[in-house]
Amino acid sequence: MPMKRRNLLKGAAALGVLSSLPGRAPAAPRSGGHVRVAMGHGGSSDSYDPATYANNYIQAQTYGRNNMLTEIAPDGGLRGELAESFEASADAKTWRFKLRKGVTFHNGKTLTAEDIIASINYHRGENSKSAVKALVEPVVDLRRDGDWVVFDLEAGNADFPFLFADYHFAIFPSADGEIDFSQGVGTGGYMIKSFEPGIRTELVRNPDYWKADAAFFEEIELLSVLDATARVTALTTGEVDIADKIDPKTGPLVSRAPGVNMMETAGAQHFTFAMDTRQGPFNDANVRLALKYGVDRQELVEKILGGYGSVGNDHPIPRSNIFFNADLEQRAFDPDRARFHLKQAGLDELSVELHAADAAFTGAVDAATLYRESAGGSGIDIRVVREPNDGYWKNVWMQKPWTAVYWSGRPTADWMFTTAYAADAKFNDTFWHNDRFNELIVAARAELDDARRREMYHEMQAIVRDDGGAVIPMFASYIAATRDTVGRPDVIGDNFDLDGLRFVERWWLV
Repeated sequence: MPMKRRNLLKGAAALGVLSSLPGRAPAAPRSGGHVRVAMGHGGSSDSYDPATYANNYIQAQTYGRNNMLTEIAPDGGLRGELAESFEASADAKTWRFKLRKGVTFHNGKTLTAEDIIASINYHRGENSKSAVKALVEPVVDLRRDGDWVVFDLEAGNADFPFLFADYHFAIFPSADGEIDFSQGVGTGGYMIKSFEPGIRTELVRNPDYWKADAAFFEEIELLSVLDATARVTALTTGEVDIADKIDPKTGPLVSRAPGVNMMETAGAQHFTFAMDTRQGPFNDANVRLALKYGVDRQELVEKILGGYGSVGNDHPIPRSNIFFNADLEQRAFDPDRARFHLKQAGLDELSVELHAADAAFTGAVDAATLYRESAGGSGIDIRVVREPNDGYWKNVWMQKPWTAVYWSGRPTADWMFTTAYAADAKFNDTFWHNDRFNELIVAARAELDDARRREMYHEMQAIVRDDGGAVIPMFASYIAATRDTVGRPDVIGDNFDLDGLRFVERWWLV
């Protein structure tokens, strides 16, 4: 029985609203032109391997060259991409996706159901190292049924189609059940002209793209520019047309630059300080609580975000999500409580290292320094270790015991928790395990009653807040800027920066 769209969309976050954009170019798409984009991510370890995608740069490249089964629309809803339509059984344990016809890969191969199956199976294998392996582990059978691809799940999942909008689930050409991603060949609006990891990607428009109202640029140049000042300079001098991750401290200056338009989008993006809960002293929940009470969240929002955001409550679900726990007491800066929890841990004082680089998020090093100052009055000595930007995600994140991290968030609560907090999640960057939480994540995913589901997600947020290994002091609006030669729709997505990172096919030059 098909699942009604109303019920499906209940599982999505009610995403944020685009701020006003004075001076924005008219919403009248036209084709042509070469656009240059300075992005604050990218590294020498980036590759076409979909199991490894870990930053906005490679994600944007992927959305240019590949399509997925589904797509999160600018309004936050879900629509089919390579799936023309999708439907579920009454218990949401079987999902059927109808394959779109007439789609070809850049190499001329016609898209088939076997390509879909092989691309998804790449993340399911027993030896898979994919970051999204946990998301598809509940799939017990994946098969073709005529023009349909059918998934049988071990339990119901009302949010299941949202998963396949994720960039990791890019669809590649296959042969004998194996995908070939070696050349970055996809069905997307752009083809790879050149790719220098950590430096530059050149994309050219796919003349046979199946979407008639997308992929307007003739060429796209994606530049990895990790230094925030360099990105702003490149934008204001006209060397690039688009720049992301604008430092809030320079926002007013950028907004006054001739020919430049600022963009602010509120969404699920949040910044964290992730502790490895396997290692002392972070294996003690009281130490974790002491550190959570030792940070002045409002100060970080004001000084690091320039007010472009809101305080966090040590869990990753944003206020816009329909399952956000508004009854959970907001944690505030409290040196006395911090000292209390140190005492509970048997400590009079604490000395720890916090590793940070602005590759984690713009202002991460300054945020760590402010954290050090606020925690100092609680008997906590935070020694800030400034790490190199290049290689941060490979050599520091999930390698050092306590690190600065950014998370773009996910469209559903289940997706966010499954990606970063489930015990077996590849990106569980706190290496945290809580039996009750892991029971709830499975139960909530299969629960079709929204009221009961809400109760479970509320409890999960409380568990993460009070026991988890992530200090989550702030949710940050996305701040980007463009030259006034760049056009974009009136409504843009906020599931990721830059129109859900779909700017590559949704924006144009005027």
